[in-house]
Order: sequence, then C-alpha cells, then structure tokens
Amino acid sequence: MRAAKTVKSQKSKVKSPNLKLKTQNSKMSKIHISGAEGLYKQSEIQTVVKKYIERALNHSRGKADKIVITIEDIKQQPETITALPVVTIENTTSQEGGKIAGYLLRAAGISKIAIDKAFELIKRDSMRGAILIAAEHGRRLEPDKEKGVRVSRLGITKSARKQLSIELMRYRINTEIVQEALILASKVSSCNHVIAELCISDDPDYTTGYVASRDFGYVRIPHIKNKGNKSGGRVFFVREGVDIRNVIGYLEKKPVVINKISSCKGIESIDEILGHPYL
Repeated sequence: MRAAKTVKSQKSKVKSPNLKLKTQNSKMSKIHISGAEGLYKQSEIQTVVKKYIERALNHSRGKADKIVITIEDIKQQPETITALPVVTIENTTSQEGGKIAGYLLRAAGISKIAIDKAFELIKRDSMRGAILIAAEHGRRLEPDKEKGVRVSRLGITKSARKQLSIELMRYRINTEIVQEALILASKVSSCNHVIAELCISDDPDYTTGYVASRDFGYVRIPHIKNKGNKSGGRVFFVREGVDIRNVIGYLEKKPVVINKISSCKGIESIDEILGHPYL
C-alpha cells in the first residue's frame, strides 16, 4: 500500500537580474504519507486492506488523497528466515541518538563518509523507498533517486508473530510499528550484500529510529529526532562492487517469511550490544 498527499510547495522569493525581489509561483508536489507491505493468505486480504486504508486516512503526516493498493498472487516459494534480535539503547536527545547510530554503523564496518551522507539525505524530504549507499565510498546507488527501493514480499507466520508479540510485550514495545519495522529489517539483513540499515521514521509523532545489522541485531534508538520533525527515511549500506540489480531484485521481488523469533532484550548500553567496548 502507498498513500500520498498533494500539497503546494511554499512560495519563495528570489532576486531577479534587476535586483528586485520576485515571488516564484508555488508548485504542486506529492508528499509520502504512509506505506505498508505484507504476504498474506487470500482469506486475510479484506481485513488487511481495510487496515491499510484506515492507516492512510488517519496518519499524523496528514490525510492521504491518493491510496494505491496492489494485490499480487505470489507463485514463488518464500524463503524462511529468523527475525533479528531486538534491543533498546537508552538516550535522551536527538544529538546523542545520532551519535549512537553512528557508533553502531562504524562498528558494522560503514565508513564515516557513508554515514554522513546517509544522515544528510534523511534530513531532506522523505521519499517512498529506501536509499542505497556504498558502505565504503558513500556513493548513492539506487537507479531512481526519487522513488528509491521498495522492500516488498515480506511476511511472518502466525506462530512466529504470536511468539514475537510475547517477546515484545515483556518490554512494553509490542506495537504494530515495531513489528512491521522488525520484519522489514530482518528481510533486509538477510540479503548478503547489505551490511547494515539506518532508519528514522518520517512520522512527526514517532521519534524512535533504529540501526540493524546481522552483527548485533535490531537496535532501537529512542529520541533519534525531535518530535514534530517530518524528515525521515531508510538507508541500506551495501558492499562495494556488488551488482546493484541483484540487491534490488532480492529486496523488491524475493518472497521472504519469518518463521522463527530471536530473543528480545530490554535496555542495554552500546558496549553490551557490541559485546566489547567501542573505541
């Protein structure tokens, strides 16, 4: 499901050649409101579609005036994976949250130039899909810079979802947002060419982001941005020299279902998460 809203961009004043100020005409543009993906049985479709529509019409980013829902019959047998372990790191400010995310990404092997590029792009207007960045040199790799890469064909079995809910309830984080983000991050991390992911929600009311990697799991970072900030996005850091078409093909087209759950933990320090002091 994709939901968007058409808005007028703000008028801006520019200097003309005769040094007089002119007001540029405002333009109509679309902003991303909401998105969701899932693999479901045919009997579940009506319930899921209703839920997606309600989300798009009652979102903190605004009421969508265009909702696109695509239902596709998947013939390919899904690959089964285990969900990433979940842990939360404690912090109180967006500045601290950004530093923690940077520490985790550096520990995963991502270069400083790539991390800086990721934060720079996320601070711009949000986009529908994810950004792909080369982990070493920081080059942006996705072919469509406006659309990005849409992770699709992902899901979780009923038994695994039940177990996940039990695990998350122990730490009072059993929300739809956490579950959906974990499912997506687990599929992304199952792609051998993706080293790590950085995600900051574009929801102005949701200020918890995460860094995910096969090395240390799904790490929730509260207060990674200030409340009211509508900027956000996802960045996947990929290995240098890979065939980017294969990466995008896996993320967008390969059916992947979680059938096992890893343990969930409470709040841990960055040293506990990494298993050794980070220098």
